[in-house]
Amino acid sequence: MAPEAILSHLHRADGSATYTHNGYCIIGAVNGPIEVLRRDEMPEEATVEVNLRPAAGVGSPKERHLETLLHNTLRSIILTPSIPRTLVQITLQVRSLPDEDSSTGVNPSLTLLPHLLHTALLALLSASIPLSTTLTAVLIALPATNTPTASTQLLSPTAIELLRAKPIRSAHVFAFSGEGKMLLNESDGTFSYEEWDEAAEAAEEVCCREDGGVGLAEGIEVDGREGENLDDWLRSVVRTKVEQEQRWKSAR
Repeated sequence: MAPEAILSHLHRADGSATYTHNGYCIIGAVNGPIEVLRRDEMPEEATVEVNLRPAAGVGSPKERHLETLLHNTLRSIILTPSIPRTLVQITLQVRSLPDEDSSTGVNPSLTLLPHLLHTALLALLSASIPLSTTLTAVLIALPATNTPTASTQLLSPTAIELLRAKPIRSAHVFAFSGEGKMLLNESDGTFSYEEWDEAAEAAEEVCCREDGGVGLAEGIEVDGREGENLDDWLRSVVRTKVEQEQRWKSAR
């Protein structure tokens, strides 16, 4: 199943996006460039602030860890020197999670991270924040060696697929820029370097490779076109929004 996204639907934010995929739904809002507190002001670049709110309850160390990962990754693509002495504020609200999320045996931070990154990027694009590139991310899971699916990498798996493949030996989240540069690598579990390298190669193919990649996962179509990668999908979302609101037609 392909992701779904809605852009610019929150009226009190400079940019917003709601991203839904595999049972996860995240709402993102971006305000900026706005005035920054004097103590946080940097003379030569913008300050980036990321706030993550869980689906229920108050934030925990898990949210603080994810905020750090999101901040470091997003800051690497925001052109902060072009908007100095300002603040770019990114707020992400987890609206819903799959019922099976806590039972998959995979670190919940890893299963959630790709969806948070995609939501944040779409909200940044909606707010017209200057970026050096786009990014896409994907979860790769490796089942334990004693399972029937041991030789199969699970690409962007649903919670149900993770449950069926339990126990999961390792899980990896990779994020790539639009040029194919790795921006983030978070791994959990037991794995060899060769397995990590194969997972990274599969993730790059899903995210941004154009030479006949497998798309979001083998056999899954993006916008009705099998073999599309995540970067193609993301760009098509923004292109469609621009065409609808600005009556702009891209050259094809």
